[in-house]
Amino acid sequence: MNIMFIKKALFCLMFLTSLTMIGQESGKVTGKVSLSGNVPAENVSVVLRGTKYSAVTNEKGQYEIKNVKPASYTISIHAVGIHSIEDQIIVTARQTTTKNFMLSESQEDLDEVVITKNKYKQDKPSMSLRLQTPVLEIPQNIQIVSGQTLKDQQIISMSDGVIRNVSGAVRLEHWGDLYTNITMRGSQIQAFRNGFNVVSSFWGPLTEDMSFVDHIEFVKGPAGFMLSSGDPSGLYNVVTKKPTGITKGEVNVMAGSYDFYRASVDLDGKLDKKGKLLYRFNAAAQKKGSHRPFEHNDRYVIAPVISYQIDDKTKITAEYNFQYANMTEVGSYYVFGPESEGYATLPVGFTMTQPGLPDTNIQDHSGYLMFEHKFDDRWKLTAQTSYFKYIQQGYSSWPGVVGPGPVDRDFDGVPEGTLEKGEIIRNVGIWDAESNMYLGQIFLNGKFTTGSVTHKILAGVDLASKDYAADWGQSHDLDTVDNPFNVYNPNYGTPSNGFPAFDHTTPLSIRAATAGGLMTTNYAAGYVQDELGFFENKLRVTLAGRYTWISNASWGGAPIADSHITPRVGISYSITESLALYGLYDQAFIPQSGIIKNGDKVKPLTGSNTEIGIKKDWFDGSWSTTLSAYSILKQNELASDPANTPGEQYSIVLGEKRARGAEFDLRGKIFDGFNVVANYAFTESVVLKLNGTIPGIAVGDIVPGYSKHTANAWLNYTVQYGTFKGFGASLGGTYLAGRLTDTWSVGLEKLPNYFKMDGGLSYDAKKFKITANVYNILNEYLYSGSYYSYLNAYYWQTEQPVNFRVGVTYKF
Repeated sequence: MNIMFIKKALFCLMFLTSLTMIGQESGKVTGKVSLSGNVPAENVSVVLRGTKYSAVTNEKGQYEIKNVKPASYTISIHAVGIHSIEDQIIVTARQTTTKNFMLSESQEDLDEVVITKNKYKQDKPSMSLRLQTPVLEIPQNIQIVSGQTLKDQQIISMSDGVIRNVSGAVRLEHWGDLYTNITMRGSQIQAFRNGFNVVSSFWGPLTEDMSFVDHIEFVKGPAGFMLSSGDPSGLYNVVTKKPTGITKGEVNVMAGSYDFYRASVDLDGKLDKKGKLLYRFNAAAQKKGSHRPFEHNDRYVIAPVISYQIDDKTKITAEYNFQYANMTEVGSYYVFGPESEGYATLPVGFTMTQPGLPDTNIQDHSGYLMFEHKFDDRWKLTAQTSYFKYIQQGYSSWPGVVGPGPVDRDFDGVPEGTLEKGEIIRNVGIWDAESNMYLGQIFLNGKFTTGSVTHKILAGVDLASKDYAADWGQSHDLDTVDNPFNVYNPNYGTPSNGFPAFDHTTPLSIRAATAGGLMTTNYAAGYVQDELGFFENKLRVTLAGRYTWISNASWGGAPIADSHITPRVGISYSITESLALYGLYDQAFIPQSGIIKNGDKVKPLTGSNTEIGIKKDWFDGSWSTTLSAYSILKQNELASDPANTPGEQYSIVLGEKRARGAEFDLRGKIFDGFNVVANYAFTESVVLKLNGTIPGIAVGDIVPGYSKHTANAWLNYTVQYGTFKGFGASLGGTYLAGRLTDTWSVGLEKLPNYFKMDGGLSYDAKKFKITANVYNILNEYLYSGSYYSYLNAYYWQTEQPVNFRVGVTYKF
């Protein structure tokens, strides 16, 4: 027995000794990759060329390659948008070879590399904003919602709480999750995607699914540098995910209240050994119910991207996004109540929708082709084109009559009967639509010096052709005057007037022309900008001009064409490397289309923005603050005529409107593990002048479409060390006071103040992460709405009562 024990012990000793000797025959390579200023470069690929040895830098920019056989190697740094950086090293047995790299931020394309200092703050805008300047030095308020923020808050679409991360942004009543209607600085802002203006109608585009979104940039005020026509109040730019050159992937599954189930995948990698041909593939599938019965919103998404680095100066990128939505008829979110009762008189889960109505189906296609060429380290040319196609077949719901009161559904002036309080005749209309957009851009970025003055040049041309066709010309009452729908005793059986039988077969172009649902936009624009840097770039002066020609036609009206030159002047001064003051004057020019009841000609909208602000980076740029004040003037803006009946689309012309306010934003890493987004905005918008007399509107009246006070916060802490390392907690809230998002109606019930609290827990174990969030923790009855004078009724949309989402992410 003792001999056997000795043999086993000797065998184990020999085995362990052999392992030790093998380990002693290999070496290790370590180091750090940094940006200028010793800022860590995260997620950068480090490889020993021609071997299997590789690593990816961590959040501190550090990498480690173990068990490397002794030899001479070529070590290489790889990342999209930069030249490969290579050097020679010698690995010696039983020794650690250290090799550090410093990447120069003067390399323009470095902006495209996925390098982050913290989770919630990004220092530079995307290349699709065309600017070559860090956010701190840009003379304008630009806020970037990072991809990690979207993940932590479990945001799934553009209409799903994104605006809590930006000061002063609110949503008006909307057609469900069909489109994103965001107002900021008193007006609806324009929607951009990868630098393209993607608005083809008031109802577009379809809300972007977050599965293929990298981050979202909010630009406040006019933005002539975006080339495309936009509103003086600003825009948001959705930046989609691109290949990074790092082979990685992740799968996420999520479930939540009200039959919510979702799965998504993100794959990133190389299609060749040299790393010239890269890919990114995102896909998602979602089944989503509602706190209201009979309501759903299911989505399917695919988004492949391929890029090819022709040489070290030239790259081509091709991208395709497809979104398919299957949802209850748009308008199902709305609830109506009699004038005498006011808002929120029905249960939070009450619905007026009719089970059995066909679903609304939407196909949203978008394709991009981008060509980039660097002439040298100072000059770069970018040309890109895009095609968007949107197809919708479905329905919208809106009541025809809200009791109490007479019913005249044949509009002959003789009532067919009378409804009591709580009785409604529901109406369903057809909403088939199609949109086609052809977009193209070419712009040049350059840098040079004249004496001691530096110049950053941006020059470009922007072309677009957009058309939108919709059939709203068919409608059907679900209920009769003898058997109406009763909100106090709802009957969701077969409606008394049966289901509609609409014509979907006649070509949409014919139906849309009959219904007045044709809209077209064509424009061409050119822009030239020079950012001059004085005193070693401490003082920056932006001088720019934009020429715009545009032709619009809508609602059956004739095309209206016009052109204009708008200037832009900005000044930014760096008091220190982390503190900058700025001032901005910018103009906008937007020809409009519409029909004025008295036949007057519609004039172009002109506007200007005057803005001052201060920006500060704190603690080596870990977090930042922006404080700004602005005044926006708009002349000849069209607004919906408050006297319109449900079938009318007339507009009124406001002589002059002024929006002004102040905004504060804070975002970033306060200390290791603790990330914050917080903001506040004061907004006011009033009529300064009127073109003639408009019933119900006077000089000094509030122009609806904003909240006077908005405040948001989201705090996230993750334990960095010890037993509970990786555990995290989040807490957030939104407060709105002085909500003026309703109609022109005065003297009636106003929307109450709004407060919503959310929170969550998480656990991050590197390879996988569990995130759970609870929304509306206080279970408040939350809603937005308005008074509708034509129906003598209030309408509102409720938000979900207390609800949750739980998600699991696995990275590989």
